[in-house]
Amino acid sequence: MDTGSGQRVDRGIDVSVVVPAYNRRASLDRCLTSLLVQRVAKEIVVVDGGSRDGTPALLGLYAAHHPRVITVIQDAQPGTPGGARNRGLERASGRYVFFCDAGDHLAPDALARLVAAADRNGADVVVGRIAGARQGLRESADRASLTAVYDDLSCFKLFRRDFLDRHAIRFDETQRRGEDMTFAVHAYCHARVISVVADGVCYHAEGGCSAEGRGEASARDPLGWLRVVRTPIEVMARHVPPGALRDRLLLRHLRRDVLAQLGVPFLAACEAAREKVAVEVADICGQWLTPGVRAGLDGVDAARVAALDDPDRLVRLALVEAAPLRHRLTGVEWRGDRLVIEGWAALGGTDGIASATGAGPEGVAMTGAVGLVLRERMSRQERVPSVTRGADGASFTAVLDVAALPAGVWDVHVAVECEGARRLARLGSRREPGVGVPAAHLVGGVVAVPFLTRSHNHLGLDLGGHVVRVPAVVRLTRTWWRGRRLRVEGRALVGEEAAAAAVRQVIWRERASGREHRERAVAAGPREFAAETAGLRPGTWDAYLELGLGGPPVRFPVKVAEADALDRPLRWWRGALRGGVAQWTVRPYATAVNRRLSVSVRVATPLTVVRRMARHLRQR
Repeated sequence: MDTGSGQRVDRGIDVSVVVPAYNRRASLDRCLTSLLVQRVAKEIVVVDGGSRDGTPALLGLYAAHHPRVITVIQDAQPGTPGGARNRGLERASGRYVFFCDAGDHLAPDALARLVAAADRNGADVVVGRIAGARQGLRESADRASLTAVYDDLSCFKLFRRDFLDRHAIRFDETQRRGEDMTFAVHAYCHARVISVVADGVCYHAEGGCSAEGRGEASARDPLGWLRVVRTPIEVMARHVPPGALRDRLLLRHLRRDVLAQLGVPFLAACEAAREKVAVEVADICGQWLTPGVRAGLDGVDAARVAALDDPDRLVRLALVEAAPLRHRLTGVEWRGDRLVIEGWAALGGTDGIASATGAGPEGVAMTGAVGLVLRERMSRQERVPSVTRGADGASFTAVLDVAALPAGVWDVHVAVECEGARRLARLGSRREPGVGVPAAHLVGGVVAVPFLTRSHNHLGLDLGGHVVRVPAVVRLTRTWWRGRRLRVEGRALVGEEAAAAAVRQVIWRERASGREHRERAVAAGPREFAAETAGLRPGTWDAYLELGLGGPPVRFPVKVAEADALDRPLRWWRGALRGGVAQWTVRPYATAVNRRLSVSVRVATPLTVVRRMARHLRQR
């Protein structure tokens, strides 16, 4: 059955959604419902390749209830996913085409956001954020670079239809796997503008993103997968000349598609298959492993390339990658200006992996060098502190020279290196009973705050107070008048340490309007600071002390410890704005709830002052 005429008709359609459906009755309801609620001018072209599970009957019902939106194409025999998508693409009449699998569904506003981005930027391809995709983009972009989007080689994107026709971009109908990779690579290489919509999830894939879900299929047949990935690599190489850009794209293919087959899929294969996989990987590397690509390989992939003629070592590397990394934090403390971290880590369970996969005795009792790696969250730069290892090879004591670290948020990873491969894991989620983090410490004028993350209790070090609240205390010791200037004196502590050297200014914030008045503060001792204030306008002003602690400036409320620290109110007369005179009253006081230092500034006319005095006399 074919509910369409077979001819493209311009019906003012924005998006043609192409859905291959073969024996997908269980998930088709959710998929089609998510497409029908999209608020764009749309058509839905469903291609069924001879389903036998009730899918044709369900499609008939949907087509009958939505005849102007849903078109069903029935193929007598099941074909490849690429063939079904090509049938739908031939029927599509929208300005754009979106490919959706029958087991997946879209966010309610996905197509509207994708079309808006395409129209705004003149994009040929728009990449939407896929739920759960580990390599997915996290930032939207009107004009994204090819390297920025190349991690996502699924076909679940918005494509300009005349762009696909102009460059004859179609799915390879001979491929049963990987056809979407080849299609996406071909489209990427021809696109003039690629946009990204990542401010919210657009696509929900069954079991995660298929570009990553293919890892399960490759684990079952790594040799077949290696033969599949040659095609998208060759397509890319035909369109991108040799150089830095091609090397970066090749690096993505070699790391994720080729060398990854020497991990868990390699362990799952028999000995004869392993030799064939190693030969196939060596052949691909011989053709595409340029010096630029080799320079971008990390430690484990570089070790695999060096061991392609040594299957036993490839097995050991795979075991290192698959083995669980067990670790425990046993202590964190300050010793002077150095942070000392103690713990232990080891690769475990390699003997179980060996017996389960037939790896042989080389998988038993593998040991490696244990250490720590600090990684800064924004810049991703790494530091490796000095480590003393225990006699058992698993315990360690690391000494962090905090003064040598740039300001930032440093996450602490435990590292185990074995057979040239490095395994990393966040340290701190498993700790000895009673082990916590020490207090904040000033190192060279920079606040260092060890912390445990709220979600998983991972250990980190915040240098400069970027994400962790700095435990500072500012206490007022005295206010007094120098003429009409209010002098404020107090103490500043970070934890238990003197912090007066970090004072920058006293900030007075008017409570109603939010206006701010700033006065320079100076250190009057290791803990003591002083500042003078004048020129406050009428209102209620709360006092804050700003400290520079190596990161963004931070401010803390000035707290009043003793009531006698506050001087009397000060009154004076001066000319008012309209030619008369007025009485100004400036009164420092402590707020009732949290004892913050505040100043009330009031202006009264002579008549108001007289009325106030008369009322006071009557009360007496």
